[in-house]
Amino acid sequence: MLFLVALPLIIVLSFKQKYKESIPARFFLFKNPQFKNSQALWFHVCSLGEARALKPLLDLLKDEKVVISTITQTGQNEAKKYDAEVRYLPYEMFLPFWIKPQKRLVVLEAEFWYMLFSVARSRGAEVILLNARISDKSVDKYMKFAWFYKKLLANVDTVFVQSEVDKNRFLALGAKNIEVIGNIKLAGEIKKTVSYSKPDGELIVAGSTHPSEEKSVLDGFCKHKEMHNDAKLVIVPRHPERFEEVYTLMQEYAKRYKLSLSRFSEDKALESDLTLVDMMGELNNIYAISDIAILGGAFRDDVGGHNPLEPAYFGCKIITGKHFFHQKELFKYVHHVQYVEADELNAALNAAAELPPSMVEEKINLEPVIKKLKEYN
Repeated sequence: MLFLVALPLIIVLSFKQKYKESIPARFFLFKNPQFKNSQALWFHVCSLGEARALKPLLDLLKDEKVVISTITQTGQNEAKKYDAEVRYLPYEMFLPFWIKPQKRLVVLEAEFWYMLFSVARSRGAEVILLNARISDKSVDKYMKFAWFYKKLLANVDTVFVQSEVDKNRFLALGAKNIEVIGNIKLAGEIKKTVSYSKPDGELIVAGSTHPSEEKSVLDGFCKHKEMHNDAKLVIVPRHPERFEEVYTLMQEYAKRYKLSLSRFSEDKALESDLTLVDMMGELNNIYAISDIAILGGAFRDDVGGHNPLEPAYFGCKIITGKHFFHQKELFKYVHHVQYVEADELNAALNAAAELPPSMVEEKINLEPVIKKLKEYN
């Protein structure tokens, strides 16, 4: 009934670039058949970050048969880089007809789908939660529906959580066989794909930004540039469908402050005062030559921050917001970060000159996870 009521909205959304592949696949099974393989290791992830986090695991599971399901188009594109069958996870009402028997279902982070767990388990799969977490912001919501999550977690055999705090929260919801291993994103290989020349002067990159964050970054940068004339700003929006919107905003600031502006896709140069990176897959390449990274997603209270390991790996001085609740575990391992409000960005940029580069000091041992995944039923 809900599906039928929502059908007009689903159809409208399917015409948006962001959803034009995922919605037909998930809600109408368009070009989204069952996995050909059965009795495989089935990994389910949501989006780009979780799909990337699979790499160190899959490198250690090369002798295993693997299938992967995703929710978003960016996650799908990343998952297709692996030697695995890749599908979109269908809407829940299709799952009883879509799921084949698999050896194990490994679900990353907070992808808690009741039908997915119950049907996969009824077909013989052992259900494992990996990198599981319950954020500070969402814990009250989970507890209000504890009766539901107890039923959901009754279908889960093993839970590998990010922290002791997460372990206690899962225990309160009735989970069993819980082990703290830390965040598996610490095991990921961080690398650049292209080497670019660093322009003269101070290079500041605002990475993975969301609506309203670009304006705050531009406000702070333009004040900073009055005292640091050689400073240059690069903005990399989180979602490609926002490239034109962000470029229009940057044009307004370029005109107001008499700054030069360019698109990275046109010349691959970073010589302008303001540059929009309107290409996917370039953020690490930009971090590699940047002095300061303003990490988006944490200046709003509805996103939860983004992965700080990449700018820290390349030695950027990191500035981010105070709403990083989804990345709290990762930020524990990153040192020398400035956490500021959006209107404090100018002061943070000025203070960065006196601070050391950010750094990561921790590693993670994937051995317990690999041992579990390679167990034979």
